[in-house]
Amino acid sequence: MLAPSPAATDRAAPATAATALPGGLKQRHLSMIALGGAVGAGLFVGSGVGIRAAGPAIVVAYVLAGGLVLLVMRMLAEMSAADPATGSFSVHAAKALGPWAGLTAGWLYWSLLVVSVAAEAIGAADIMTGWLPGVPGWAWMTLFMAGFTGSNLAAVRRFGDLEFWFAGLKVAAICVFLLLGALAVAGLLPGSAAPGTAHLTGHGGFLPHGWHGLALGLVAAVFAYGGLETVTIAAAESADPVRAVGRAARTVVWRICLFYIGSMAVIVTLLPWDGGTARTSPYSGTLERMGVPGAGNVMNAVVLVALLSAMNANIYGSSRMLYSLVHRGDAPRALGRVTPGGVPRNAVLASAAFGFAAVVLSVLWPESVFRFLLNAVGATILIVWFLIGLSQLRLRRRRALRGDPQPPVRMWLFPHLTRLSLLAIGAVLVVMALEPDSRTQVLCTGAWAALLIMCALVKERRGGARRAAAE
Repeated sequence: MLAPSPAATDRAAPATAATALPGGLKQRHLSMIALGGAVGAGLFVGSGVGIRAAGPAIVVAYVLAGGLVLLVMRMLAEMSAADPATGSFSVHAAKALGPWAGLTAGWLYWSLLVVSVAAEAIGAADIMTGWLPGVPGWAWMTLFMAGFTGSNLAAVRRFGDLEFWFAGLKVAAICVFLLLGALAVAGLLPGSAAPGTAHLTGHGGFLPHGWHGLALGLVAAVFAYGGLETVTIAAAESADPVRAVGRAARTVVWRICLFYIGSMAVIVTLLPWDGGTARTSPYSGTLERMGVPGAGNVMNAVVLVALLSAMNANIYGSSRMLYSLVHRGDAPRALGRVTPGGVPRNAVLASAAFGFAAVVLSVLWPESVFRFLLNAVGATILIVWFLIGLSQLRLRRRRALRGDPQPPVRMWLFPHLTRLSLLAIGAVLVVMALEPDSRTQVLCTGAWAALLIMCALVKERRGGARRAAAE
Protein backbone atom coordinates (compact mmCIF):
# COMPACT_ATOMS: atom_id res chain seq x y z
CA MET A 1 0.00 0.00 0.00
CA LEU A 2 2.84 2.38 0.82
CA ALA A 3 5.60 3.63 -1.44
CA PRO A 4 8.85 5.19 -0.34
CA SER A 5 9.16 7.93 -2.93
CA PRO A 6 7.06 10.54 -4.76
CA ALA A 7 5.25 9.61 -7.92
CA ALA A 8 6.36 9.91 -11.46
CA THR A 9 3.81 11.77 -13.55
CA ASP A 10 2.91 12.10 -17.21
CA ARG A 11 4.54 15.50 -17.01
CA ALA A 12 7.07 16.87 -14.57
CA ALA A 13 5.52 16.85 -11.11
CA PRO A 14 6.19 19.70 -8.74
CA ALA A 15 7.91 18.82 -5.52
CA THR A 16 5.31 20.14 -3.13
CA ALA A 17 1.68 19.22 -2.69
CA ALA A 18 0.72 22.86 -2.42
CA THR A 19 1.51 23.58 -6.09
CA ALA A 20 1.14 20.09 -7.52
CA LEU A 21 -1.99 20.71 -9.59
CA PRO A 22 -2.87 23.70 -11.80
CA GLY A 23 -5.46 26.21 -10.66
CA GLY A 24 -8.64 25.62 -12.65
CA LEU A 25 -11.32 26.49 -10.09
CA LYS A 26 -12.76 29.99 -9.90
CA GLN A 27 -14.08 31.81 -6.85
CA ARG A 28 -17.67 31.10 -7.87
CA HIS A 29 -16.87 27.37 -7.98
CA LEU A 30 -15.32 27.43 -4.53
CA SER A 31 -18.18 29.47 -3.07
CA MET A 32 -20.74 26.94 -4.27
CA ILE A 33 -18.58 23.97 -3.25
CA ALA A 34 -18.47 25.48 0.24
CA LEU A 35 -22.22 26.08 0.21
CA GLY A 36 -22.88 22.61 -1.15
CA GLY A 37 -20.70 21.12 1.55
CA ALA A 38 -22.93 22.76 4.13
CA VAL A 39 -26.09 21.21 2.67
CA GLY A 40 -25.46 17.49 2.39
CA ALA A 41 -27.64 14.43 2.21
CA GLY A 42 -27.00 13.94 5.93
CA LEU A 43 -29.05 17.04 6.67
CA PHE A 44 -32.06 15.88 4.67
CA VAL A 45 -31.88 12.19 5.53
CA GLY A 46 -30.18 11.95 8.91
CA SER A 47 -31.84 14.76 10.84
CA GLY A 48 -34.65 12.45 11.95
CA VAL A 49 -32.15 10.48 14.06
CA GLY A 50 -31.25 13.60 16.00
CA ILE A 51 -34.89 14.58 16.47
CA ARG A 52 -35.72 11.14 17.85
CA ALA A 53 -32.89 11.46 20.36
CA ALA A 54 -33.21 15.07 21.50
CA GLY A 55 -36.74 16.19 20.65
CA PRO A 56 -37.12 19.97 20.21
CA ALA A 57 -33.71 20.39 21.87
CA ILE A 58 -32.20 19.26 18.57
CA VAL A 59 -31.99 22.98 17.81
CA VAL A 60 -29.61 23.41 20.77
CA ALA A 61 -27.64 20.35 19.61
CA TYR A 62 -27.17 21.90 16.17
CA VAL A 63 -26.13 25.21 17.74
CA LEU A 64 -23.47 23.45 19.86
CA ALA A 65 -22.27 21.25 17.00
CA GLY A 66 -22.27 24.28 14.72
CA GLY A 67 -20.06 26.14 17.17
CA LEU A 68 -17.62 23.24 17.21
CA VAL A 69 -17.42 22.91 13.43
CA LEU A 70 -17.04 26.68 13.17
CA LEU A 71 -13.93 26.49 15.36
CA VAL A 72 -12.57 23.50 13.43
CA MET A 73 -13.07 25.30 10.12
CA ARG A 74 -11.38 28.40 11.48
CA MET A 75 -8.34 26.38 12.53
CA LEU A 76 -8.27 24.65 9.15
CA ALA A 77 -8.65 27.98 7.35
CA GLU A 78 -5.69 29.42 9.26
CA MET A 79 -3.42 26.57 8.20
CA SER A 80 -4.73 26.44 4.62
CA ALA A 81 -4.39 30.21 4.11
CA ALA A 82 -0.79 30.10 5.37
CA ASP A 83 0.05 26.97 3.36
CA PRO A 84 -2.51 25.98 0.67
CA ALA A 85 -2.11 22.28 -0.12
CA THR A 86 -3.99 19.72 -2.19
CA GLY A 87 -3.98 17.37 0.80
CA SER A 88 -5.16 20.13 3.15
CA PHE A 89 -5.24 18.91 6.76
CA SER A 90 -3.22 15.75 6.04
CA VAL A 91 -0.33 17.91 4.80
CA HIS A 92 -0.62 20.18 7.84
CA ALA A 93 -0.71 17.17 10.19
CA ALA A 94 2.44 15.74 8.60
CA LYS A 95 4.29 19.05 9.05
CA ALA A 96 3.02 19.65 12.58
CA LEU A 97 3.00 16.19 14.15
CA GLY A 98 5.10 14.01 11.89
CA PRO A 99 4.67 11.78 8.81
CA TRP A 100 2.60 9.28 10.82
CA ALA A 101 -0.12 11.90 11.38
CA GLY A 102 -0.24 12.93 7.73
CA LEU A 103 -0.51 9.34 6.56
CA THR A 104 -3.18 8.53 9.14
CA ALA A 105 -5.30 11.62 8.46
CA GLY A 106 -5.02 11.21 4.69
CA TRP A 107 -5.94 7.53 4.49
CA LEU A 108 -8.68 7.88 7.11
CA TYR A 109 -10.31 10.68 5.16
CA TRP A 110 -9.85 8.88 1.85
CA SER A 111 -11.57 5.77 3.25
CA LEU A 112 -14.41 7.90 4.62
CA LEU A 113 -14.99 9.54 1.24
CA VAL A 114 -14.90 6.38 -0.87
CA VAL A 115 -17.27 4.56 1.48
CA SER A 116 -19.53 7.62 1.34
CA VAL A 117 -19.48 7.51 -2.47
CA ALA A 118 -20.66 3.90 -2.39
CA ALA A 119 -23.39 4.62 0.16
CA GLU A 120 -24.57 7.67 -1.83
CA ALA A 121 -24.69 5.63 -5.04
CA ILE A 122 -26.92 3.07 -3.30
CA GLY A 123 -29.16 5.79 -1.88
CA ALA A 124 -29.54 7.52 -5.23
CA ALA A 125 -30.29 4.21 -6.95
CA ASP A 126 -32.98 3.44 -4.36
CA ILE A 127 -34.75 6.72 -5.17
CA MET A 128 -34.62 6.08 -8.90
CA THR A 129 -35.87 2.51 -8.43
CA GLY A 130 -38.82 3.88 -6.47
CA TRP A 131 -39.73 6.08 -9.41
CA LEU A 132 -38.87 3.56 -12.14
CA PRO A 133 -39.18 0.08 -10.59
CA GLY A 134 -38.55 -1.62 -13.91
CA VAL A 135 -34.89 -0.57 -13.89
CA PRO A 136 -32.71 -2.49 -11.38
CA GLY A 137 -30.76 -0.55 -8.79
CA TRP A 138 -27.36 -1.82 -9.98
CA ALA A 139 -27.99 -0.22 -13.39
CA TRP A 140 -28.57 3.20 -11.81
CA MET A 141 -25.50 2.81 -9.62
CA THR A 142 -23.36 1.94 -12.62
CA LEU A 143 -24.73 4.91 -14.56
CA PHE A 144 -24.09 7.37 -11.73
CA MET A 145 -20.60 6.07 -11.03
CA ALA A 146 -19.64 6.18 -14.71
CA GLY A 147 -20.99 9.69 -15.12
CA PHE A 148 -19.22 11.18 -12.13
CA THR A 149 -16.00 9.34 -12.80
CA GLY A 150 -16.07 10.89 -16.26
CA SER A 151 -16.73 14.36 -14.88
CA ASN A 152 -13.76 14.03 -12.53
CA LEU A 153 -11.49 12.77 -15.31
CA ALA A 154 -12.20 15.93 -17.31
CA ALA A 155 -10.44 19.20 -16.52
CA VAL A 156 -11.00 20.35 -12.94
CA ARG A 157 -13.02 23.30 -14.20
CA ARG A 158 -15.61 20.84 -15.57
CA PHE A 159 -15.95 19.34 -12.09
CA GLY A 160 -16.31 22.85 -10.70
CA ASP A 161 -19.05 23.75 -13.20
CA LEU A 162 -21.02 20.59 -12.47
CA GLU A 163 -20.72 21.00 -8.70
CA PHE A 164 -21.64 24.67 -9.05
CA TRP A 165 -25.05 23.76 -10.48
CA PHE A 166 -25.62 20.83 -8.12
CA ALA A 167 -24.83 22.99 -5.11
CA GLY A 168 -26.98 25.78 -6.50
CA LEU A 169 -29.98 23.44 -6.69
CA LYS A 170 -29.43 22.25 -3.10
CA VAL A 171 -29.08 25.77 -1.78
CA ALA A 172 -32.17 26.92 -3.69
CA ALA A 173 -34.17 24.00 -2.27
CA ILE A 174 -33.22 24.71 1.34
CA CYS A 175 -33.86 28.43 0.90
CA VAL A 176 -37.37 27.74 -0.44
CA PHE A 177 -37.97 25.36 2.46
CA LEU A 178 -36.89 27.99 4.99
CA LEU A 179 -39.01 30.70 3.37
CA LEU A 180 -42.13 28.52 3.35
CA GLY A 181 -41.35 27.38 6.89
CA ALA A 182 -41.06 30.94 8.17
CA LEU A 183 -44.41 31.81 6.59
CA ALA A 184 -46.00 28.69 8.12
CA VAL A 185 -44.60 29.46 11.58
CA ALA A 186 -46.01 32.97 11.31
CA GLY A 187 -49.39 31.61 10.14
CA LEU A 188 -49.15 33.41 6.81
CA LEU A 189 -49.56 30.40 4.53
CA PRO A 190 -53.09 29.94 3.16
CA GLY A 191 -55.10 27.45 5.24
CA SER A 192 -52.54 27.23 8.06
CA ALA A 193 -52.49 28.65 11.56
CA ALA A 194 -49.41 29.64 13.54
CA PRO A 195 -48.44 26.71 15.81
CA GLY A 196 -46.89 28.91 18.48
CA THR A 197 -44.78 27.00 20.99
CA ALA A 198 -47.14 24.04 21.35
CA HIS A 199 -44.73 21.56 19.75
CA LEU A 200 -41.69 23.03 21.50
CA THR A 201 -43.00 22.75 25.04
CA GLY A 202 -45.56 19.94 24.72
CA HIS A 203 -45.06 16.20 24.13
CA GLY A 204 -42.69 15.82 27.06
CA GLY A 205 -41.23 19.31 27.01
CA PHE A 206 -38.25 20.88 25.29
CA LEU A 207 -35.89 18.22 26.69
CA PRO A 208 -38.10 15.10 26.59
CA HIS A 209 -35.15 12.73 27.11
CA GLY A 210 -33.14 15.01 29.38
CA TRP A 211 -29.49 15.89 28.96
CA HIS A 212 -28.70 12.37 27.78
CA GLY A 213 -30.98 12.87 24.81
CA LEU A 214 -29.34 16.21 24.07
CA ALA A 215 -25.91 14.53 24.09
CA LEU A 216 -27.11 11.93 21.57
CA GLY A 217 -28.63 14.67 19.44
CA LEU A 218 -25.30 16.46 19.54
CA VAL A 219 -23.54 13.39 18.15
CA ALA A 220 -26.05 13.20 15.29
CA ALA A 221 -25.64 16.92 14.59
CA VAL A 222 -21.84 16.72 14.50
CA PHE A 223 -21.91 14.19 11.69
CA ALA A 224 -24.41 16.24 9.69
CA TYR A 225 -21.79 18.97 9.40
CA GLY A 226 -19.17 16.71 7.81
CA GLY A 227 -18.12 17.76 4.31
CA LEU A 228 -17.16 21.37 4.91
CA GLU A 229 -13.49 20.33 4.78
CA THR A 230 -13.65 19.73 1.02
CA VAL A 231 -13.44 23.43 0.23
CA THR A 232 -9.90 23.63 1.65
CA ILE A 233 -8.86 20.73 -0.57
CA ALA A 234 -10.41 22.42 -3.62
CA ALA A 235 -8.93 25.82 -2.76
CA ALA A 236 -5.43 24.56 -3.63
CA GLU A 237 -6.57 24.30 -7.27
CA SER A 238 -7.83 27.88 -7.45
CA ALA A 239 -6.03 30.95 -8.74
CA ASP A 240 -6.04 32.60 -5.29
CA PRO A 241 -6.11 29.93 -2.55
CA VAL A 242 -5.60 32.37 0.33
CA ARG A 243 -8.57 34.52 -0.68
CA ALA A 244 -10.71 31.43 -1.30
CA VAL A 245 -10.00 29.94 2.11
CA GLY A 246 -10.49 33.26 3.88
CA ARG A 247 -13.85 33.79 2.25
CA ALA A 248 -14.99 30.28 3.16
CA ALA A 249 -14.00 30.89 6.78
CA ARG A 250 -15.95 34.16 6.92
CA THR A 251 -19.14 32.79 5.38
CA VAL A 252 -19.36 29.50 7.30
CA VAL A 253 -21.15 31.23 10.20
CA TRP A 254 -24.23 32.28 8.32
CA ARG A 255 -24.35 29.03 6.36
CA ILE A 256 -24.53 27.09 9.61
CA CYS A 257 -27.11 29.40 11.16
CA LEU A 258 -29.32 29.59 8.09
CA PHE A 259 -29.29 26.07 6.73
CA TYR A 260 -28.86 23.80 9.72
CA ILE A 261 -30.18 25.61 12.76
CA GLY A 262 -32.90 27.40 10.81
CA SER A 263 -34.30 24.26 9.22
CA MET A 264 -34.26 22.33 12.51
CA ALA A 265 -36.12 25.20 14.20
CA VAL A 266 -38.77 25.17 11.46
CA ILE A 267 -39.27 21.40 11.67
CA VAL A 268 -39.68 21.08 15.45
CA THR A 269 -41.90 24.18 15.57
CA LEU A 270 -44.29 22.91 12.91
CA LEU A 271 -44.29 19.19 13.78
CA PRO A 272 -44.56 17.30 17.08
CA TRP A 273 -41.13 15.76 17.58
CA ASP A 274 -42.60 12.38 18.53
CA GLY A 275 -44.84 12.20 15.46
CA GLY A 276 -44.04 9.67 12.77
CA THR A 277 -43.02 12.11 10.03
CA ALA A 278 -40.76 14.22 12.25
CA ARG A 279 -38.86 11.12 13.34
CA THR A 280 -38.60 9.37 9.96
CA SER A 281 -38.81 12.00 7.19
CA PRO A 282 -38.80 15.43 8.85
CA TYR A 283 -38.50 17.52 5.69
CA SER A 284 -41.22 15.64 3.81
CA GLY A 285 -43.48 15.80 6.87
CA THR A 286 -42.93 19.53 7.19
CA LEU A 287 -43.75 20.12 3.53
CA GLU A 288 -46.93 18.07 3.94
CA ARG A 289 -47.82 20.20 6.97
CA MET A 290 -47.40 23.28 4.75
CA GLY A 291 -49.73 21.78 2.15
CA VAL A 292 -47.11 21.36 -0.57
CA PRO A 293 -48.53 18.89 -3.14
CA GLY A 294 -46.46 15.77 -3.72
CA ALA A 295 -44.20 16.60 -0.77
CA GLY A 296 -42.67 13.13 -0.73
CA ASN A 297 -41.60 13.24 -4.36
CA VAL A 298 -40.37 16.81 -3.98
CA MET A 299 -38.07 15.82 -1.11
CA ASN A 300 -36.96 12.67 -2.93
CA ALA A 301 -35.87 14.89 -5.82
CA VAL A 302 -33.97 17.20 -3.44
CA VAL A 303 -32.31 14.28 -1.69
CA LEU A 304 -31.38 12.78 -5.08
CA VAL A 305 -29.65 16.02 -6.06
CA ALA A 306 -27.89 16.12 -2.68
CA LEU A 307 -26.68 12.53 -3.09
CA LEU A 308 -25.44 13.06 -6.64
CA SER A 309 -23.68 16.28 -5.64
CA ALA A 310 -22.02 14.50 -2.72
CA MET A 311 -20.89 11.66 -5.01
CA ASN A 312 -19.30 14.14 -7.39
CA ALA A 313 -17.58 16.09 -4.61
CA ASN A 314 -16.41 13.00 -2.74
CA ILE A 315 -14.81 11.42 -5.80
CA TYR A 316 -13.00 14.72 -6.30
CA GLY A 317 -11.94 15.07 -2.67
CA SER A 318 -10.78 11.45 -2.33
CA SER A 319 -8.74 11.62 -5.55
CA ARG A 320 -6.96 14.81 -4.43
CA MET A 321 -6.27 13.37 -1.01
CA LEU A 322 -4.85 10.24 -2.62
CA TYR A 323 -2.71 12.35 -4.96
CA SER A 324 -1.33 14.26 -1.97
CA LEU A 325 -0.49 10.96 -0.24
CA VAL A 326 1.45 9.89 -3.34
CA HIS A 327 3.54 13.05 -3.27
CA ARG A 328 4.52 12.38 0.33
CA GLY A 329 5.45 8.77 -0.46
CA ASP A 330 2.45 7.36 1.39
CA ALA A 331 0.67 5.75 -1.59
CA PRO A 332 1.70 3.78 -4.70
CA ARG A 333 3.64 5.94 -7.15
CA ALA A 334 1.51 4.95 -10.15
CA LEU A 335 -1.47 6.78 -8.63
CA GLY A 336 0.33 10.10 -9.04
CA ARG A 337 0.20 10.29 -12.83
CA VAL A 338 -1.28 13.56 -14.07
CA THR A 339 -2.91 14.16 -17.46
CA PRO A 340 -1.89 17.12 -19.65
CA GLY A 341 -5.07 18.80 -18.40
CA GLY A 342 -3.84 18.63 -14.81
CA VAL A 343 -6.08 15.79 -13.57
CA PRO A 344 -4.63 12.99 -11.37
CA ARG A 345 -6.18 10.33 -13.58
CA ASN A 346 -5.13 7.20 -11.73
CA ALA A 347 -6.06 8.70 -8.35
CA VAL A 348 -9.54 9.43 -9.70
CA LEU A 349 -9.92 5.90 -11.04
CA ALA A 350 -8.66 4.33 -7.82
CA SER A 351 -11.02 6.43 -5.72
CA ALA A 352 -13.99 5.64 -7.96
CA ALA A 353 -13.15 1.91 -8.05
CA PHE A 354 -14.74 1.29 -4.67
CA GLY A 355 -18.00 2.77 -5.94
CA PHE A 356 -17.99 0.37 -8.88
CA ALA A 357 -17.24 -2.49 -6.50
CA ALA A 358 -20.27 -1.33 -4.51
CA VAL A 359 -22.44 -2.23 -7.49
CA VAL A 360 -21.43 -5.88 -7.04
CA LEU A 361 -21.54 -5.75 -3.24
CA SER A 362 -25.02 -4.25 -3.23
CA VAL A 363 -26.28 -7.21 -5.24
CA LEU A 364 -24.47 -9.88 -3.21
CA TRP A 365 -24.77 -8.48 0.32
CA PRO A 366 -27.10 -5.47 0.23
CA GLU A 367 -27.01 -4.69 3.96
CA SER A 368 -24.33 -6.52 5.91
CA VAL A 369 -21.27 -5.34 3.97
CA PHE A 370 -22.16 -1.67 4.03
CA ARG A 371 -23.17 -1.73 7.66
CA PHE A 372 -19.67 -3.03 8.39
CA LEU A 373 -18.00 -0.43 6.16
CA LEU A 374 -19.97 2.46 7.61
CA ASN A 375 -19.10 1.28 11.12
CA ALA A 376 -15.44 1.11 10.12
CA VAL A 377 -15.32 4.80 9.18
CA GLY A 378 -18.14 6.10 11.37
CA ALA A 379 -15.98 8.14 13.75
CA THR A 380 -13.41 9.19 11.16
CA ILE A 381 -14.46 12.82 10.95
CA LEU A 382 -13.92 13.30 14.68
CA ILE A 383 -10.40 11.87 14.53
CA VAL A 384 -9.63 14.12 11.55
CA TRP A 385 -10.98 17.17 13.42
CA PHE A 386 -8.86 16.24 16.45
CA LEU A 387 -5.73 16.08 14.28
CA ILE A 388 -6.65 19.45 12.76
CA GLY A 389 -6.79 20.97 16.25
CA LEU A 390 -3.47 19.46 17.32
CA SER A 391 -1.83 20.57 14.05
CA GLN A 392 -3.04 24.16 14.35
CA LEU A 393 -1.86 24.33 17.96
CA ARG A 394 1.61 23.11 17.02
CA LEU A 395 2.01 25.13 13.80
CA ARG A 396 0.89 28.44 15.33
CA ARG A 397 3.37 28.03 18.19
CA ARG A 398 6.11 27.09 15.73
CA ARG A 399 5.46 30.24 13.69
CA ALA A 400 5.67 32.34 16.85
CA LEU A 401 8.99 30.77 17.88
CA ARG A 402 10.47 31.44 14.44
CA GLY A 403 9.15 35.00 14.43
CA ASP A 404 7.19 34.44 11.20
CA PRO A 405 4.44 36.92 10.24
CA GLN A 406 0.92 36.07 11.38
CA PRO A 407 -1.15 34.06 8.85
CA PRO A 408 -3.81 36.00 6.89
CA VAL A 409 -6.59 34.04 8.65
CA ARG A 410 -6.15 33.46 12.39
CA MET A 411 -7.90 31.34 14.99
CA TRP A 412 -9.82 33.35 17.56
CA LEU A 413 -8.57 33.54 21.17
CA PHE A 414 -5.64 31.23 20.52
CA PRO A 415 -4.82 28.86 22.21
CA HIS A 416 -7.91 28.76 24.44
CA LEU A 417 -10.54 28.03 21.77
CA THR A 418 -8.27 25.48 20.14
CA ARG A 419 -7.98 23.61 23.43
CA LEU A 420 -11.73 23.92 24.02
CA SER A 421 -12.35 22.39 20.58
CA LEU A 422 -10.09 19.44 21.38
CA LEU A 423 -11.92 18.84 24.66
CA ALA A 424 -15.30 19.02 22.89
CA ILE A 425 -14.24 16.53 20.21
CA GLY A 426 -12.96 14.19 22.91
CA ALA A 427 -16.27 14.51 24.78
CA VAL A 428 -18.26 13.55 21.66
CA LEU A 429 -16.05 10.49 21.19
CA VAL A 430 -16.64 9.50 24.82
CA VAL A 431 -20.41 9.81 24.37
CA MET A 432 -20.22 7.63 21.27
CA ALA A 433 -18.10 5.04 23.08
CA LEU A 434 -20.59 4.85 25.95
CA GLU A 435 -23.62 4.34 23.69
CA PRO A 436 -24.24 0.78 22.41
CA ASP A 437 -25.52 2.04 19.05
CA SER A 438 -22.34 3.98 18.26
CA ARG A 439 -19.69 2.11 20.27
CA THR A 440 -18.90 -0.18 17.33
CA GLN A 441 -18.13 2.82 15.15
CA VAL A 442 -15.62 4.18 17.66
CA LEU A 443 -13.94 0.79 18.12
CA CYS A 444 -13.77 -0.02 14.40
CA THR A 445 -12.54 3.44 13.39
CA GLY A 446 -10.03 3.38 16.25
CA ALA A 447 -8.71 0.01 15.08
CA TRP A 448 -8.39 1.31 11.50
CA ALA A 449 -6.55 4.41 12.73
CA ALA A 450 -4.24 2.28 14.90
CA LEU A 451 -3.39 0.07 11.91
CA LEU A 452 -2.55 3.13 9.82
CA ILE A 453 -0.33 4.53 12.56
CA MET A 454 1.50 1.20 12.80
CA CYS A 455 2.04 1.17 9.02
CA ALA A 456 3.37 4.72 9.18
CA LEU A 457 5.77 3.93 12.02
CA VAL A 458 7.06 0.82 10.24
CA LYS A 459 7.55 2.88 7.08
CA GLU A 460 9.48 5.54 8.99
CA ARG A 461 11.66 2.93 10.69
CA ARG A 462 12.52 1.27 7.36
CA GLY A 463 13.29 4.65 5.85
CA GLY A 464 15.59 5.48 8.75
CA ALA A 465 17.35 2.11 8.37
CA ARG A 466 17.89 2.72 4.63
CA ARG A 467 19.31 6.19 5.30
CA ALA A 468 21.63 4.83 7.97
CA ALA A 469 22.85 2.08 5.63
CA ALA A 470 23.46 4.61 2.87
CA GLU A 471 25.61 6.69 5.19
